[in-house]
Amino acid sequence: MFGTVVVGIGIAGSVRIRDMLNPMPSSPSEHLKLFGFVSRRTLGNINEVKQISLQDALGNKEVQAAIISTDNKTHEENVRMFLEAGKHVLVEYPMALSASTARELWDMAEQKGKILHVEHIELLTEEYKQLKKEVAGKELVKGMLHFTGGALDEEQSGFPAFSGIARLTWLVDLFGDLTVTSASREEQKEKNYSRMTAHFQTADKKPLTWIEERGPGLRRDKKINFCFKSGCLENLPEAPRSAVGLFMQDQNLFAKKLLGQVSREELAAEKWRILRCLDLAEEIQQHCERPAKIHS
Repeated sequence: MFGTVVVGIGIAGSVRIRDMLNPMPSSPSEHLKLFGFVSRRTLGNINEVKQISLQDALGNKEVQAAIISTDNKTHEENVRMFLEAGKHVLVEYPMALSASTARELWDMAEQKGKILHVEHIELLTEEYKQLKKEVAGKELVKGMLHFTGGALDEEQSGFPAFSGIARLTWLVDLFGDLTVTSASREEQKEKNYSRMTAHFQTADKKPLTWIEERGPGLRRDKKINFCFKSGCLENLPEAPRSAVGLFMQDQNLFAKKLLGQVSREELAAEKWRILRCLDLAEEIQQHCERPAKIHS
């Protein structure tokens, strides 16, 4: 059994506690034992799960793993502390708000022989699995992915290329390595509105566009337009929801890694994808933050 703590009790952290208290029968998650939770707020017990201090979580030998469900900006600090304390770590995406920091943390995990698992539940949805099947084997001509959603506190969540890295992960997982050709951002700070547009090329020099648009009242939605030589995909496929929740699926994957049931090849491919997406996110941010050229 791996004694596990949940750090951060927002929506995701609360779901993590629920899933750990109710693991799927005969699943890898049965090997995780919820030891307690850590929160900045004084909450007492939640469903008979005790609140413990950060120091207790880091120092207790009965705790072998931590699930980090805090604000994006504190992911790095928490991952670093638990790795330094010799714990395995599951962290919600993005694992850090810079690519160099992410590499440093991954190196630390490998040096200490610990699992560092980054949640990417967007790859586990039935909708995405069906989309991947429909894209497989087709030759891309051009593509676009446009996400809309409510406003975020960028101080807590990071630049949109990082907070929205789930969309970038879709593109890399579907179409392979990408090169950023340009990126820009429109902001109306008084309206809490932001629209980031990133342009890429695939390895075959085909154009892809990612738009991340957020503002008050914008409905959470994803629109696609992927054109192939054989025709265009203009709507996400409809798919029934899985009987197993997304966070539970992710938790099972983390537990499988702890049990040594994931191949080296799968681990290496996942590491490449996660770090490559963070590289691209950083490059997009750099493009967007460059001063505009003034032509006289």
